[in-house]
Amino acid sequence: MKKRIIYSSLAIAVLAGSCTKSFDAINTDPNATSAAVFNPNFLLSQAQYEYANTGYGQMLFQSMWTQTLASTYPYYGNGDKYVASGSFVNYQGIIFEEEYRTASLVFEMQNLIKDKPEYSNLHHIGTLVKILCLSKITDAYGDVPYSEALRAKEAITLPKYDKQEDIYPAMLAEVEAAVAGLSESAPSPTGDIVYGGDIAKWKRFGNSLMLRLAMRLTKVAPSVAQAWAEKAAAAGTMTSVDDNARVKGQESTGYSIANANVLWVADDLREVRWAKPFIDQLRANDDPRLGLIGEVVLDGKTANSDPVAAGNTTPALQIGMPNGYDLNGGSTDISNAPGYPGATGSGDDAFALGKYSRPRRKLYADRSGIAMFLSYAESELLLAEAKTRGWNIPGTAAEHYAKGVAAGILTMAHFGATIDGATADAYAATHPLDAANALKDINTQIWLAVGSQFNFIESWNNWRRSGYPELTPVTYPGQFSAGQIPRRIPYAASEQSNNALNYQDAVGRLTGGDTFTARVWWDAP
Repeated sequence: MKKRIIYSSLAIAVLAGSCTKSFDAINTDPNATSAAVFNPNFLLSQAQYEYANTGYGQMLFQSMWTQTLASTYPYYGNGDKYVASGSFVNYQGIIFEEEYRTASLVFEMQNLIKDKPEYSNLHHIGTLVKILCLSKITDAYGDVPYSEALRAKEAITLPKYDKQEDIYPAMLAEVEAAVAGLSESAPSPTGDIVYGGDIAKWKRFGNSLMLRLAMRLTKVAPSVAQAWAEKAAAAGTMTSVDDNARVKGQESTGYSIANANVLWVADDLREVRWAKPFIDQLRANDDPRLGLIGEVVLDGKTANSDPVAAGNTTPALQIGMPNGYDLNGGSTDISNAPGYPGATGSGDDAFALGKYSRPRRKLYADRSGIAMFLSYAESELLLAEAKTRGWNIPGTAAEHYAKGVAAGILTMAHFGATIDGATADAYAATHPLDAANALKDINTQIWLAVGSQFNFIESWNNWRRSGYPELTPVTYPGQFSAGQIPRRIPYAASEQSNNALNYQDAVGRLTGGDTFTARVWWDAP
């Protein structure tokens, strides 16, 4: 029987070949594609989605290094207690590996549209996405491949590690050129899932990205930071929350939001909580976000394990959990934490974390929700800092600060919260910038804004740069950072074998070696 089937198939193939001169066309995989017919817009969409979706890539480290979230779950010991826990080595390299992959999508897209002027806007937007990826990598690790990165097709498979002090001027120049190249009279990309091809918004985004990169340099190259910040402000940064750079998920097609996926994991659902410093800061100022972002679940372990039931959002009930505690029954058990509110439920249904506030599921566990990566609030607050430093920025520091504070509150509507402009503006008006503590106020507001947007990597970056808010490191046995909040991430473990010589050269330039306590160039002590 098998022979008959084979012979029949061969006969059909031979007959087909004898009846047509189009044998190659008939025998070509209809699902295959080529550079000539492939729509390069698809690569932009994929790159934007991948960049915005960080998930565990930031939840296990930065979310708790910044004391925005807290957890007693051992898997989160990496971030909550600076103790090597689940998938420690893998997550150490996750930014390195994921962001180079995402940048490679952009690089390939730009190769496909080379010398095709009708794709000029697509090319320049791609450059901005690529810089987002590469800046995330260098901010996490320091010296990394840049000038020779993404060039394996050119036989550069062992790229050198450029110094961060050389990478930053190169990134800023690329952003400037990309913004200058964008044209509203040229065709817009059809695969843009951030701004839907709105070139004016991309220009404002590019200038806000330039501002963010410029402000990274305030400690090590203030004159360079000033020049680029002034250039960004003069060119025009984001103007409202409608300019917020975000990607919307679509669970039905498999493109869900990674941050939300994390909060559907049973252990994360039960044990991830808002951290005490974050909630305390909101409470101290009667911040409207307090009643938007947190919820206290009904009593008992069963209720805390329910992924659907909503909690109580009453502001007065919200309590942040201190970092550095566990459920092990010893001296670091959460029941020994100062101000411990007590367990809820009883007997087998008792749950120790029941009264601590968790991220509100309506906002953060929506798999078809959004992932935010650069907001109007952040842009305005950075302008407020630049003006505070005496730089030539239009407007006053107080004006930019008020806009940034209000925008941070209004942005929660993009996550599904109900908030109105009058409430946000009234809060900003009654909580003006304190000129005597301007840098502290501004950067604490950045921490609140990007933290409530679940953009923890940027929260960590800005905390290292500014020193605000003033966080107290966690003390816990067996820490990998000597009792300090980590200031960088060691390189991906694979680099020690895959690119050994260049890796060793980069490590040799690090004071303290390839550790969590060494500092990247712009984070000088």
